[in-house]
Amino acid sequence: MDIAECLSLIELLCVREFPAAPGRTEHGESGPGYHLAALRSSEEFWEGDGSEREETEAQYEADRDGLAERLAERWGPPGHFSLYSVFDRTTAGEEVAEPWAGLSGHVPDVLLWQEPGTGRWVALGVSQWDKELPFQLLGIVTETDPP
Repeated sequence: MDIAECLSLIELLCVREFPAAPGRTEHGESGPGYHLAALRSSEEFWEGDGSEREETEAQYEADRDGLAERLAERWGPPGHFSLYSVFDRTTAGEEVAEPWAGLSGHVPDVLLWQEPGTGRWVALGVSQWDKELPFQLLGIVTETDPP
């Protein structure tokens, strides 16, 4: 993982305008009030005994934590925000704003800062939709407060 490249992308997302409608971007997806970028993606896990998956998960969490250390140098220590209750609320039919509702389906928790220059929230999370699918290290920038 190229930490400098990840930091540059997060900086770009912190100043980029939000689109009026949701859609794909060159880095992931954006919508009204948020940008979501895949900073790194693994291979899929259709074969094997699961050990490669566990190693990859540990590496992605270590990469997230390493990137978080660099962001903490700028903005202080991150908050830890669990998305489990957000997922429960959305599946129970509560309307939760994006990007939080969508993230809660595949990201268990995020490390979170509020960027002082813009007031936008910056989050890092490790995503995996299902045990066979790839891991992704996600960078999220949003003006929507965490629920």
